[in-house]
Formats: sequence, C-alpha cells, structure tokens
Amino acid sequence: MLQDTPNLSSFSSSSSPRILASHIPYTLLPESMKQSRCKIVYLCRNPKDILISLWHFINNVTPESHECPSLKDFFEDFCGGLSIYGPFWDHMLGYYKESIESPWKVLFLTFEELKSDPVRTLKQLAEFIGYGFSQEEESGDVVGNILKLCSFENLSSLEVNRTERSWVGIENKVFFRRGRVGDWKNLLTTDMVERFDTICREKLERHGLKF
Repeated sequence: MLQDTPNLSSFSSSSSPRILASHIPYTLLPESMKQSRCKIVYLCRNPKDILISLWHFINNVTPESHECPSLKDFFEDFCGGLSIYGPFWDHMLGYYKESIESPWKVLFLTFEELKSDPVRTLKQLAEFIGYGFSQEEESGDVVGNILKLCSFENLSSLEVNRTERSWVGIENKVFFRRGRVGDWKNLLTTDMVERFDTICREKLERHGLKF
C-alpha cells in the first residue's frame, strides 16, 4: 500500500491487485484513473470531527520553532475553505456525486458507518471490490478476525505505529489519536457549531449529503 508517495515506480511495477491511498480531490485525479476499471473507495467523516482531527494533527507535526494555530484561527480558515486539499465540501461532494452517478466505480463510506455497523460496512466493501465473503468464510468468523486486525486498538498498538516514522519523517503514532465519533463536542463552542452547521446545510445537505 502506497500513500501519496513522490515516486510511484514501485507501484506501477508491482503485481495486481494494488492499493493506492491518497487525499487528492476527485477533480484532480488523472483521467486515466477515472476511465480505468480501478475501484475507488472514499472514506470521510463528520466535517466537525475532520476539523478537530486535522487541528490536532497539524499541532502535533508543527516544529517547536513555529507557532501552532489556535483552534479559533484554524476554525476560521476551515470555514473559509482553506484546507490542505481544498474546501472540505468540494472534496466530499466530488466523490459523493460520482458515487451516485457511477456506484460500480466509487464507494462512498463514512467513519460513522464503520463505527456503528462495522460488519455490514466490511461486507459492503468486500462486495464492492469483488471479493465478497463466502458462506464458509462467514461461518469461520473471517469477518470478525479482519475487524480485529484492522481495529483502531490493534493498529495503534503495533510496534511500527508506536515507534517508526513515515517516509516524510512524521511519527506514525501521530496518525492515531482517539478514533472516536463526536469529539468535536468537547472543543467547539455553541456559536462555532451553529455556524458550521449552517455551512454544511448550504454546501452539503442541499445535495443530499448529511451528517
């Protein structure tokens, strides 16, 4: 699995099936990918949780010689569409609309679905990529074993994720914080929530995307 690496030569030369993880908006994906038979799985979460998670992440990777953004300033930028990969609403809508127009090509999943019904979501994912579970596999608790292996608790406890760094030098443990739904409730004020919800109604809900 390769994630936003600058050199994709190893990816193109590796055998199929292959997985490429990226944060690139749908509009910026190469046409060759859009027109190919490859499957795209898009995973997002409640935008308010995205805001909080990204704020913590940036604070954790900001060098001590630089000032970390306050939550208030980061909130203002995020609401204004200033984010690493562009406005969050454009990023979500790009894949959401494509998942409706081409459901065989793009699967739109949410973190909330994964947390509330992991078994159903895993089966849906398996069917989408063409590797659905057999009756024998389900009876043998293959689904349950996969969920345990891929759980937040297991992945965050692995030695590689506790002590190693990514190819850009960031500690892997920074990518694991709480893995919970609704942490925004602990940090955003009532005024912030009201403003953010208004943006989501204007940008997302009118297209049928609601959190």
